[in-house]
Amino acid sequence: MSFTSLASPSDIAPTCSDILGGRSLTLLVSKPLFRTCNFIRKESTLPSCNDSRKVVISSRIVPDHLEGSLMGKKHMAGPSRKLEYVRTLLIDNYDSYTYNVYQELSIINGVPPVVVRNDEWSWDEICHYLYKERAFDNIVISPGPGSPTCPGDIGVCLRLLLECRDIPILGVCLGHQALGFVHGAQIIHAAEPVHGRLSEIQHSECTLFHGIPSGRKSGFKVVRYHSLVIDAETLPKELIPIAWASSTGTLPYLDFRNGNSWLYGDAEKMPSEEVLMGIRHCTWPHYGLQFHPESVATSHGRQIFKNFRNITEDYWGSLSSTSISKRKVYCNACLQDPDRRRLFKDIPRYTNFVNNADAPIHYNSYNMASLSNASIGKKYLKLNWRKLEGLASQVGGARNIFCELFGQYKAENSFWLDSSSTEKKRARFSFMGGKGGPLWKQVTYRLLDQSAMSFKQGGYLSTEDVHGCTTTTFLQDGFFDFLNKELQSFNYEEKDYEGLPFDFYGGYIGYLGYGLKVESNMSLNRHREDVPAACFFFSDNFVVIDHCNDDIYIVSIHDGKNKNMRWLNDAETKLLILKDSGVHEFRHQHSESSPNSLILPDFVAETSREQYIRDVEKCQEFIKDGESYELCLTTQMRKKIGEGDSIGLYLNLREKNPAPYSAWLNFSTENLSICCSSPERFLQLDKNGILEAKPIKGTIARGATPKEDELLKLQLQYSEKDQAENLMIVDLLRNDLGRVCEPGSVYVPRLMEVESYATVHTMVSTIRGKKRSDASAVDCVKAAFPGGSMTGAPKLRSMELLDSLESCSRGIYSGCIGYFSYNQTFDLNIVIRTVIIHNGEASIGAGGAIVALSNPEEEYKEMLLKARAPVNAVMEHHRNTNQN
Repeated sequence: MSFTSLASPSDIAPTCSDILGGRSLTLLVSKPLFRTCNFIRKESTLPSCNDSRKVVISSRIVPDHLEGSLMGKKHMAGPSRKLEYVRTLLIDNYDSYTYNVYQELSIINGVPPVVVRNDEWSWDEICHYLYKERAFDNIVISPGPGSPTCPGDIGVCLRLLLECRDIPILGVCLGHQALGFVHGAQIIHAAEPVHGRLSEIQHSECTLFHGIPSGRKSGFKVVRYHSLVIDAETLPKELIPIAWASSTGTLPYLDFRNGNSWLYGDAEKMPSEEVLMGIRHCTWPHYGLQFHPESVATSHGRQIFKNFRNITEDYWGSLSSTSISKRKVYCNACLQDPDRRRLFKDIPRYTNFVNNADAPIHYNSYNMASLSNASIGKKYLKLNWRKLEGLASQVGGARNIFCELFGQYKAENSFWLDSSSTEKKRARFSFMGGKGGPLWKQVTYRLLDQSAMSFKQGGYLSTEDVHGCTTTTFLQDGFFDFLNKELQSFNYEEKDYEGLPFDFYGGYIGYLGYGLKVESNMSLNRHREDVPAACFFFSDNFVVIDHCNDDIYIVSIHDGKNKNMRWLNDAETKLLILKDSGVHEFRHQHSESSPNSLILPDFVAETSREQYIRDVEKCQEFIKDGESYELCLTTQMRKKIGEGDSIGLYLNLREKNPAPYSAWLNFSTENLSICCSSPERFLQLDKNGILEAKPIKGTIARGATPKEDELLKLQLQYSEKDQAENLMIVDLLRNDLGRVCEPGSVYVPRLMEVESYATVHTMVSTIRGKKRSDASAVDCVKAAFPGGSMTGAPKLRSMELLDSLESCSRGIYSGCIGYFSYNQTFDLNIVIRTVIIHNGEASIGAGGAIVALSNPEEEYKEMLLKARAPVNAVMEHHRNTNQN
């Protein structure tokens, strides 16, 4: 493959001196929703993209026009001097791992980096801050989807690598490929796509790998996420290989197996038949790594970032001490300001932190909802509660309590966040309630119809009070903004809930539909939504069951005007009467359905078996071309069931498939019921400010015998494919939490543990972090929504691709159900294993993560497996209803 040099860099782009001298020209274009690049396969080679908007960059040409420009005059030679802190410009290539890099750099550099997307700044802005303001000491170019041959994927990065030869730059994955491409190397398909899999690395012991072992059995194993590679045979003389991995030597995270030792000659010469994993420029301080040092499963990743800091310090330390003394400290929060008028304005507390590395870090690296709204429309809330010790089992358990207090009239306008599976302390509390006191209301949000490519944002919010009066308003800024303002408007006293062991004290309970991705990541929903995008009750009277201690709590909130003691009295009286009636606790009777009963009787699937398999293959083509690492493909199946007893269906589902994050919701005015048996937590924020995500990736059916069951469990545990799926989503969730958590606080206490449920074994990981004080509860949800286990990675590009493949809206499926307490705690599940009943039709969503290792036929079977429990619940309830 060859690239034609159409022009020298000076012919196609202004230099920094041109721009700062008055010649302002913006070459960047906004990122399209879908790439216009066309890949033509020819002997596994990727030609450059045919895009008329692209800037053509000549490869192998040293930018002579930079001689004498500001780029060559930044610093004068001088004595060596270490830096107190290092200021990094982190270029985000629309990736879902960028904030993992951000977290690492925040710890190592002493100050957080400034994150700028690759099409966010014009070239004159970049030159201004790099050379006139001298605001940064180095640059890190993030991973990302696509190819460096496509300007829509790489943005300004190629020009940075070509022209900023006097600034240390580290490129990761896509950034590494960009470094090779800009100097003339070819980008080709790898022998096989490698995502979420590990390799051992041999390196040349250059400065970037100082203090890191090398070779097989050395302990230096790294995580790879790539389908494309630099063709080592086309590497120009300016670039030196510094690391490589065996092309056939990928390893699972668990059951790590070492191979034979590798033999090498010249340390700076890459061995034959190896995949290039690292390069450096021979004279410029530019480095590239194909693997991901920021991954949770990469060993010595932090040391690599420390070494890059040392490279930066050594580089600037050899220059003028006068230039070092002119270093300025700028506030990261101002860099994120959309109008860019206050970029780099000095803020005292930022300066104070730089001088005191032990001080807490609070930076606005994500577009947080404005906390200033907290003073608008304050609502004073007061909490009353009673505890009935050891009563839950005496009244028959959670089912009897719900049916007695809230099950009348088909349980209309009721909710039940149901920890129906409490084994191994997976969940402790259940929350239930109905249409209550004077503060009760229902809010229903509908997005504007975007199916016509209107690009209009916002939607209509309908609010119904306890008397049935309804008002409708248009929310230009969307539902997340509304919810954030609502939660910030509450005044309360913490002493009211002292002694309560749970974190929900009243507030909003309901769901966020998958379509709300347009308010957090996506710019457009391709499919029309049939159900509201969000629907919540504001609950002021509710019951909590502590399954661990067998206690019942009766809780009521009021505004100080009406103490509402009557409801507390009535609820307590009903429970005591239920106790005296001598009822027994209801015991779950698990069904013994055959593991092979993977049919969908009377359900109509949106996608046929043949089409689903073709869609899996299309996903794998996208993955092969570097567009995604993992795509969570889904479909829907539907059945008309009429206006039946939906609560009965839910009770049947929770019997057959108990799960720790189950839920029942009924919105009678919408003719909508939700019967959810989810085993997966999306995100939780507790009263101590700890965020927790528990993604599930990797599922296998239970066995028919104990021996078969244990073998299937081990098969899942040691499956390289399932481990890769899980690891990719763990790194994605670390990224999402990293947007809103204190630097250094995000960690993974449990990685790839297998949990067993009634019908399946699943692979589960846990990610936690400490929320930053300037981030609200809604900010945290918005940063991570929708859950990465339902999208794939990188999240934005993956959602775009999935919207183009899937034939209908996901609706509530793939969204989340849970609560937002008035004190800004929340707990939300992922909506899977769920029956949505709307206007007499039951719909069930199911799918699975598609990776390079996926088998299309097996992926179809896994999708059916995940649908089995809700499908069986519908069919059994339908049969029982007809018999009665």
